[in-house]
Amino acid sequence: MFPYKDENPTEFTPFFTVALIIANVAVWVFVQGMGSDLQPSVCHYGLIPVELTGRVLQGPSVCPLGGLTWGSVFTSMFMHGSWIHLGANMMFMWVFGNNIEDSMGHLRFVLFYLLCGLAAAGAHVGFNASSGLPTVGASGAISGILGAYIVLYPQVRVHVYFPPFWILPMRAYVVLGYWIVIQILMGLAERGGGGAAGGVAVWAHIGGFFAGLILVKFFERPQLVGAKREGVRLDKREIRQRHIWW
Repeated sequence: MFPYKDENPTEFTPFFTVALIIANVAVWVFVQGMGSDLQPSVCHYGLIPVELTGRVLQGPSVCPLGGLTWGSVFTSMFMHGSWIHLGANMMFMWVFGNNIEDSMGHLRFVLFYLLCGLAAAGAHVGFNASSGLPTVGASGAISGILGAYIVLYPQVRVHVYFPPFWILPMRAYVVLGYWIVIQILMGLAERGGGGAAGGVAVWAHIGGFFAGLILVKFFERPQLVGAKREGVRLDKREIRQRHIWW
């Protein structure tokens, strides 16, 4: 299931949504060598829980321990494990991120994004405190965007591609509700020893999503969100007055 567009027009240019996408792609190309330097980059910049917690290592570790430690909480948000990993994350970022930036203001959106990523990292480390496996990806922070979207725009229609042939418009609360339920079920199966997570940091997704649910009310601009919900197009003068960076 791949959301590829929504029916939620934006009022402002999503500068930082685009900037974050460019940053993630640039890191993949210039730091990770488009996958050719995958293991060294992931080991050096990825989030390795046992390095943060100081616990006794349990299970395998593909990386030499002792790296960026706390800095990896942020650097790991810009690293990816494959073209598919990067592409899927950036698609979700574009479809849902531009409206959340539109509803918060540029700099406020960046702070929201980073806080959701921090919460995602905390959730992952909390449930995998003795793991020596590196975790990378923007999906924890993007999960916060999804949590914000389901609060602000639950009734918006999202167009979803179901391989190989189906394309369906669905309400955002259905698409994102289904997504988070799957994450929770995978996380519970993982904790139960079923191994269903299959290398996906589902607790980072869950932590980021619920951080977004909670934080969105502290970051949204209610007047603009209300206008968007009601389908009211603001005139250009009013847009300029309300379009602030913070």
